[in-house]
Amino acid sequence: METIKITTSQNVDLEYEAAGVGYRILATLLDSVFIAVYVVIIVLLCMQLGFNYFYESNQYLASTLIIILGLPVLLYHFLSETFMNGQSLGKKVVAIKVVKLDGTQPGIGSFILRSILRVIDIQLLNGLVALISVAASDKSQRLGDMAAGTTVIKIGSNVSLQSTILYKQVMDYKIVFEQVALLSDKDVGIIKEILEHSLANNKTENLKALAQKVKTKMNVTTTLTDEQFLKTVLLDYSHYQFEK
Repeated sequence: METIKITTSQNVDLEYEAAGVGYRILATLLDSVFIAVYVVIIVLLCMQLGFNYFYESNQYLASTLIIILGLPVLLYHFLSETFMNGQSLGKKVVAIKVVKLDGTQPGIGSFILRSILRVIDIQLLNGLVALISVAASDKSQRLGDMAAGTTVIKIGSNVSLQSTILYKQVMDYKIVFEQVALLSDKDVGIIKEILEHSLANNKTENLKALAQKVKTKMNVTTTLTDEQFLKTVLLDYSHYQFEK
């Protein structure tokens, strides 16, 4: 199993299973199916609504409508990865996602680069370019990934915090660390991700390093274990946001 090491902004190294060629091909095939289904539905609707007559009566408006309906097909990968946190529908089914190698969240610029170079990677020579580059790259990157500083990882093995932390608001809950007010949504997102990954992969050293950084930022001391402390911080922050 090939792994990829990503260093987060908290200077904690996380190891993820790289999404191999097989996973990426399957996701691409599924995406093609979803796109084909959309196209078939649009064509059937147009036929049902008598689009031919509409086109003959107003070609300009009909052509504009065709362009609008075609945009989701042309921009499918860019739009889905942008609004689905690095996943397309196919990637979601296969449980893989796009991540930045520097530990930050991929931005619109990254997804634009991936989409543009997709023409060379996948559409040119029926995906042979992507197949070769992913297989040859030590970080499982196609050309679009190399340009955008991204890669694709497996996420199916991660343990959900919902099995270890109560997210629902609990009546009469008392916040333990009021200093969670010093944390940002981004900080808490990073804490959540590292905690999930560390629990899933038994990386206790990551928890120790992370807990120390959080304690320093919040200026607190506690007798709780690192895992208990981080879970409490997440639960406190959830209630703090609710009570604001």
